Amino acid sequence: MNCRLLVIFLVAVLLAACNKPQRQTDNGAFAPAKTTETGDYDLSDITTSGELIVATLSGPDTYFDYQGQPMGLQYALAADFARREGLRVRIETAHDTLELIDMLRKGEADIIALPLPMQVIADNGLTAAGAADSARTASWAVRDNAPELTAALESWYAANPLITVERHEQARLRERRQVKRAVRAPYISREKGIISTYDELFKRAAAETGWDWRLIAAQCYQESGFDPTAVSWAGARGLMQIMPSTAQGLGVSPDQLYSPDVNIRTAARFISQLNGNFSDIRSREERIKFVLAAYNAGPGHIRDAMALAKKHGRSTQRWDDVSFYVLHLSEPRYYRDPVVRYGYMIGSETHAYVSSVIERWRAYGGTVSGGGVSGGEVPSSSRPSRRPNRYSEEQKILSPDELKDE
Repeated sequence: MNCRLLVIFLVAVLLAACNKPQRQTDNGAFAPAKTTETGDYDLSDITTSGELIVATLSGPDTYFDYQGQPMGLQYALAADFARREGLRVRIETAHDTLELIDMLRKGEADIIALPLPMQVIADNGLTAAGAADSARTASWAVRDNAPELTAALESWYAANPLITVERHEQARLRERRQVKRAVRAPYISREKGIISTYDELFKRAAAETGWDWRLIAAQCYQESGFDPTAVSWAGARGLMQIMPSTAQGLGVSPDQLYSPDVNIRTAARFISQLNGNFSDIRSREERIKFVLAAYNAGPGHIRDAMALAKKHGRSTQRWDDVSFYVLHLSEPRYYRDPVVRYGYMIGSETHAYVSSVIERWRAYGGTVSGGGVSGGEVPSSSRPSRRPNRYSEEQKILSPDELKDE
C-alpha cells in the first residue's frame, strides 16, 4: 500500500512538472534583452539614430517656440553642435533641473543643454561636457558612460562657437518681426465698400470658415498689408503668411503659397481647423479671439494660458481673462508652472495681434457682438463723408459686382 501511494505521488509530481509553463528565459529565442536604466548609449548610437535629444528648460535664453520656430541661446548652441555631427535636434523641456537630471539618467535625453553647477553634476554621477561658463563653474552635462559624446562636445566647444552662435541668435531675435512686403492701402474705396482686390477671395473663405469676410480681410492686412509676395524672416509666405509646414500639413505645396487664391483658401482651412480645436469656447464672439491668437502663436501656448486661467480661478471662456496669462507667459512664475506644457512665449505680440485685427475689423464695419458671421458690405455710416472735387468727379471706382457687369 505504501509503495502504491509513493508511486502515485511521484507520478503527480512528474505531471505537474510537465504542465508547468516555461519562463521566457528558459528559451533563448524569446529571452528578454538585458537592459540597464540608461544602457551604454554613446555618440555612435546617436549617429545611427540620426537624432540628438536635448533636454533643457523653457525660457528666453534657453529655448522657446516662436511662431513655429525654435529660438533661444542654449537651443542654438545645441543645434550648432548637432550640425557639426550631422544630426537632427529634438528638444525636450522640463520644469526644473531635478527633472532634467532624471531625464538624462533614464536615457530620455542625450544632453542637458543648460549650465548646471559642477558640484550638482558630480553629485548626480554625471559628466560635465560642452558649453560652460568662462570660469568652468557650470556646464552642460551628459551621462558618465558616454565618452565619445563627451569628447565630441569638448572638442566642439574648444573652438569657441559661443560668440558666433550668440551673435546669430541675437540677429534672429531682432528680425523676428520683419516681413518683406510692399504694404498696400487698407482700403480701395470706402464709398464702394471695396477693401482690396482680393475681396471675392475673402468672401469665398468666409463661406468655409463661417467668419465675416471683412474679418479675414482685416487679418490679411495685419499679416501682409495685402502683398501676395510677402515673406517673413521665418519663411511664412503670401497674403495670409502661411508657414510652409502648415501648408504641407493641409496638403498644399509651399510653392503655391504666393498664389492669392491658394494662400487664402489654405488660410481658410487653417482657420476652420483652429475653430474645431477651440470648439469648447461656446461663445462664437469669444472664439474668434482665441482662434486669432492661435493663428499667431500656435494653439499650444493658448491652451497653456487657458490652463493658467483655470488654475487661478479665472474664466477659460473669456479672452479678457485668458489674455492676461498670454501676456504673462513671458514670466518664469507662469511659464514654469506645472500646468504649462509649451513654456515661454512672447505673449505681448500675440495680445497686440488679436487687438489689432479686431480693431481693423471694426473699422471695416464688422462687429464682435455680431459673432463675426455677417457678410454685408462696409456700412455707409462708417464711411467718411467726402465732397467731390474736380479730380474725383472724373474717376469711377467699380465694385466687384459692377465689374462683372462691365
